[in-house]
Amino acid sequence: MTIARLRKAVFPVGGLGTRFLPATKALPKEMLPVVDRPLIQYAVDEAREAGIEQMIFVTGRGKSAIEDHFDFAYELETTLKAKGKSLDLLHQTRLAPGAVAYVRQQEPMGLGHAVWCARDIVGDEPFAVLLADDFMVGKPGCLKQMVDAYNRVGGNVICAQEVAEDQTDKYGVITPGNRDGALTEVRGLVEKPPQGTAPSNLAVIGRYILQPEVMRVLEAHETGAGGEVQLTDAMARMIGDQPFHGLTFAGTRYDCGDKAGYIQANIATALAREDIGPAVRHFVEGMPLD
Repeated sequence: MTIARLRKAVFPVGGLGTRFLPATKALPKEMLPVVDRPLIQYAVDEAREAGIEQMIFVTGRGKSAIEDHFDFAYELETTLKAKGKSLDLLHQTRLAPGAVAYVRQQEPMGLGHAVWCARDIVGDEPFAVLLADDFMVGKPGCLKQMVDAYNRVGGNVICAQEVAEDQTDKYGVITPGNRDGALTEVRGLVEKPPQGTAPSNLAVIGRYILQPEVMRVLEAHETGAGGEVQLTDAMARMIGDQPFHGLTFAGTRYDCGDKAGYIQANIATALAREDIGPAVRHFVEGMPLD
């Protein structure tokens, strides 16, 4: 079996971020910081670690801050140089010419539609999809774990996580087949099944490696849960025609689309830092419990 190399990743960043208003009125939710780096920077760094060569951002209105973040900042760099300060932190944000592309999602029609908007840039290649809201902490990173699995089994690989039974109605859920360690054969996918009807407690989390054929399915713009074009539904249509596996991520996920999850990600990241961890730990340990 010949497995095509994974070179491209799609970042759907066109959402309105309404759950974080008013902070996201003028600031894209993907630019919300976890300590001192925006969420989208963590996702891009995860993709880089996994060997991704081209980052494709599917943007919307009011998202120019994302483009600016990954661009050269001549005035800022000139000022820092004049003051003798290091530019290392800024260099981490740069994406080389040809390594980044932007495409516009003109109306919010769902994740599946956002992915479909990148079809011309993806072309006839496998590609990854990363949702910056899902803040993944692990060594190696989540996408690197998935790429390693993809290089063994090919086809489509999606990130899976066990969730509580009373939470399955909030996710796409896997109908599992044979299991081989962290890899589970995917025999079906159900988007947000009603309570008590989920085929398992393996939820689909915001990392995907997909074959280009999914774009042909998405182009029909069939709507599903919430009246949106659901990526889960398109993937379900491909099961049986191509290899399909879920990889249970070895690490920790923080749902940064949720306010509590976002704060938890900030605290956990801060505590893990050598420079600020001790001060944050001292503060947290001294907080009253009531």
